[in-house]
Amino acid sequence: MPDLPSPPLARPLAPEAPAPGEVRVLQPGLLRVRMPLPFPPGHVNIWLLEHDGGWLAIDTAISGRTTRELWDQVLARPELGGRPLTALLVTHFHPDHIGLTGWLCERFGILPMMTRIEWLMARALWYDSGPDMMAQQIAHYTRAGCAPEYLSFVESRGALYQRAVGELPRSFHALKDGRTVTIGGGEWRVMTGAGHAPDMATLYSAERGVLISADQILPRISPYIGLHPGEPEADPLGDFLASNERFQALPEDTLVLPSHGEPFATLHRRLDMLAAHHAERLDTLAEACREPLTAFEAAQILFPRATGETTQIGFTVGETLAHLRRLQRQGRVAMEAAPDGIWRFRSR
Repeated sequence: MPDLPSPPLARPLAPEAPAPGEVRVLQPGLLRVRMPLPFPPGHVNIWLLEHDGGWLAIDTAISGRTTRELWDQVLARPELGGRPLTALLVTHFHPDHIGLTGWLCERFGILPMMTRIEWLMARALWYDSGPDMMAQQIAHYTRAGCAPEYLSFVESRGALYQRAVGELPRSFHALKDGRTVTIGGGEWRVMTGAGHAPDMATLYSAERGVLISADQILPRISPYIGLHPGEPEADPLGDFLASNERFQALPEDTLVLPSHGEPFATLHRRLDMLAAHHAERLDTLAEACREPLTAFEAAQILFPRATGETTQIGFTVGETLAHLRRLQRQGRVAMEAAPDGIWRFRSR
């Protein structure tokens, strides 16, 4: 998520963040777990809701021995009362959220709840690791104007998804936008968001005044909004901004529980900050494109430090392409596909 930090929003609204393997009680029947990640932002929050004689977990962390051992510690904590997981809800297909889904489902005899698109994305990525997938990746970064050295790096690293995601169950329970899910006797409304992922599930409880926002609304960084190689004509930033407008209908003092960072209760202010942040970036790119630029060249303007790190180029180029596509849809830039196959963008 290569983005600039935002100013502090408020004093912490919850107990100090738990160390890996520990648990914090936020409200009766609502617990917080924090799992480590080997990549930024370094952790993912797992939320546990009392449900059906046990606990419903929201997300799982990436697959690996360390996270499995930490789950063993969490399940043995006194805050859980010796009760098992009785349900699992996965917000979206990214590895830090879905990675241990198969392991937990097999262990407790449950099936995951997900939106259909996120489930199918996960299944497709888990099984699509052959030469066709790699050719698609290379074509994507070639169009973006990346150097041959980076294309070689992409090819050498191979498919990443299976390394962080265990084998998935063959069945699931579908979540749908606007539907109500009963969890522990309470009603939670599914509100889906797009942009960071195509159909990410968030959960809102009017009774508790809580929004479990997944990666849609984060307190200090903007979620990664990138153009995916498999959908080169998409407008993910437009989808993200339109999705976020829906959350303005919730009360400003809603307690937001994000997947990364600390809980906060300044929902409208944060939504406004995210919109302003991306508007500023769009203006920066529109000005820069007075001379034709490739996506890689434009990424060096938006992310001058990160673009110099080989492992970050995919993120910076993907996010830059998402902003360039939004400018196209706004009629502010035109895209030209040169004979060499590289896309170049020029302000109108």
